[in-house]
Amino acid sequence: MIEQPLDIKSLELKADAIRMDIITMLTHAGSGHSAGPLGMADIFTALYFAGLMCYNPKNPDWVERDRLVLSNGHINPVLYVAMAHAGYFPHSELKTLRQFGSRLQGHPERLRLPGLETTSGPLGSGLSQASGMAYGLRLDQQKKPHVFCLTSDAEIQEGNYWEAAMFAGKNKLHNLCAIIDRNNIQIDGFTEDIMPLEPLAMKFQSFNWHVIEIDGHNFEEIAGAVGQARAIFEKPTVIIAHTIPGKGVDFMENDWRWHGSPPGKADVIGAPPASDQAKVALNELRTLKGKIQSEHQ
Repeated sequence: MIEQPLDIKSLELKADAIRMDIITMLTHAGSGHSAGPLGMADIFTALYFAGLMCYNPKNPDWVERDRLVLSNGHINPVLYVAMAHAGYFPHSELKTLRQFGSRLQGHPERLRLPGLETTSGPLGSGLSQASGMAYGLRLDQQKKPHVFCLTSDAEIQEGNYWEAAMFAGKNKLHNLCAIIDRNNIQIDGFTEDIMPLEPLAMKFQSFNWHVIEIDGHNFEEIAGAVGQARAIFEKPTVIIAHTIPGKGVDFMENDWRWHGSPPGKADVIGAPPASDQAKVALNELRTLKGKIQSEHQ
């Protein structure tokens, strides 16, 4: 972890580049999830490029590394892109997303790609895996590593999630930090219509967690929350990050129908024709929604 002032402009540009790569790789794959990866690009940018997480791409199994568990594995395009930008594998490999034999499958597979901590797929199970890692690190008297568990809000509807939350709270796993993508959508609608989660913060507090709520697109708030999580020594921390699904692309933002659809596949009322969706999305991202001029317009 590097302690230095945040370069907000550089982080914003990095997040924008990550979003463009997400659109490009999803378009090339012809399948995958758009809304979640775009919405979480700022969180992943902060973790990998703001000095918030300890890692070494040249030595992925470094014993003092922080662990990142992606519980909601379907948003893995944002993880893959962040890892490529961080130097874990060649950027050109992003074009192999979801292809037969690729290391970049539709859900992360730990044995395929160095740097992945878990294989994910069944929603709700990541917090159990992360809790086990945090508990094991404490048994091994490893004081430096922190375990970050990235989760969706909808998977909190799973019962085993709360079993893990109870275990972590009981064992005071201060080296565990869950980051919830609170984007309020799931595959078939809005969370509060399908299975309401609120009052979410109070639920975690009752399970003996330290709770922080932030704007998931504000780098200063993200960095402050992670710093606070590292300073808590009597309980696990959950960061409830309020995000905009589809962030950066107007026709995708806050529309649950883009949860599991890539550009070019969705027939969504109000969106550009399927054949133009990737072009429009990339142009919005490249020009910051028209704020700057681009020779590619």
